[in-house]
Amino acid sequence: MLGVNPYITFNGNCEEAINFYADNLGGTIQGFHRVSDSPMASEDMDPNKIFHTTLIIGDTTIMASDSFGPQGPTVGNNISLAIGTNEPEAADEMFNKMAEGGTVIMPMGETYWAARFGMLTDKFGINWMFNCEKPH
Repeated sequence: MLGVNPYITFNGNCEEAINFYADNLGGTIQGFHRVSDSPMASEDMDPNKIFHTTLIIGDTTIMASDSFGPQGPTVGNNISLAIGTNEPEAADEMFNKMAEGGTVIMPMGETYWAARFGMLTDKFGINWMFNCEKPH
């Protein structure tokens, strides 16, 4: 997905929240991908947690998932800006520049869904996700 979109992380109630938003804001859910659907699933992960979902409200795309870290999200750190590109070099360059003075949460690398993916908190405390989709 090209551009910048909000990404919300929930503490185990992602499905409930996204259904609530869709019902009350007139949005369309583009499926729930559960941990059990992911090749990254492990025995210590709840298979019913939401690994990723997308909610479309008008011209806006909101992405979301449940939290998977040892510490759940808190208000203030549960929303990230997700930036997408289809150029791996551009994704790496943006990530490296934005990481200067910040904290890398997940280093840029290949995943099963992306040619490049990484997460960081910039020097101003804003959470970012960088994603470069694999060619289809």
